[in-house]
Amino acid sequence: MTKLRVHNLAVSIDGFATGEDRTFEAPFGHAGQRLMSWFFPTHSFVSMTGHDAEAAGAGTRGVDDAFAAATQVGIGAEIMGRGKFGPQQGPWEDESWRGWWGEEPPFHTPVVVLTHHARPDIAVGETTFLFRDASARDALELAAEVAGGLDVRLGGGPTVVREFLEADLVDHLHIVVVPIVLGRGVRLWDGLESVEERFDVETTASPSGVVHYVFTRKAR
Repeated sequence: MTKLRVHNLAVSIDGFATGEDRTFEAPFGHAGQRLMSWFFPTHSFVSMTGHDAEAAGAGTRGVDDAFAAATQVGIGAEIMGRGKFGPQQGPWEDESWRGWWGEEPPFHTPVVVLTHHARPDIAVGETTFLFRDASARDALELAAEVAGGLDVRLGGGPTVVREFLEADLVDHLHIVVVPIVLGRGVRLWDGLESVEERFDVETTASPSGVVHYVFTRKAR
């Protein structure tokens, strides 16, 4: 059975999963790269993006890399909010924008992008972006259909993850608590009081200073 999985969703210790003032140059707004500073040095990220590909064994190993690597295992499709695809709001005035990832995005699967504004689907490298105005359940049904029997990754951002948690659709939730205080931005947990009761929860502390929380859905 297809599962819906969240991986590597970084949250500040005051609960924000992205900052304010997001732009094309600053995908996380005023948070900069601080939320993902544990992730970028890992071997998995380096391999995924092709950075230093010629360097044998490039990137760090260990706890953070083990969690980073899990995001790619058994995934056949992704769902993301429009805010993860780009910072634009309202109608798509510039359809030349193809996402933050260049000509070979790291997904290599169909990606359902949730948006209230119509736009034709596009193929970028081995990734196809499907733009849909859909509810959480309808988006998951479509993603499961195109995933070819594999699991679906819920890529975020925090507003989209919150929506799917409210609909009780998430089977696996990996949250990374990063020891920074953002003070403003988009919070993850608002309105989700007692959501932890649906899950078994395990924690793993990393030498990098982050703490990995894994929420595994209890039997329904």
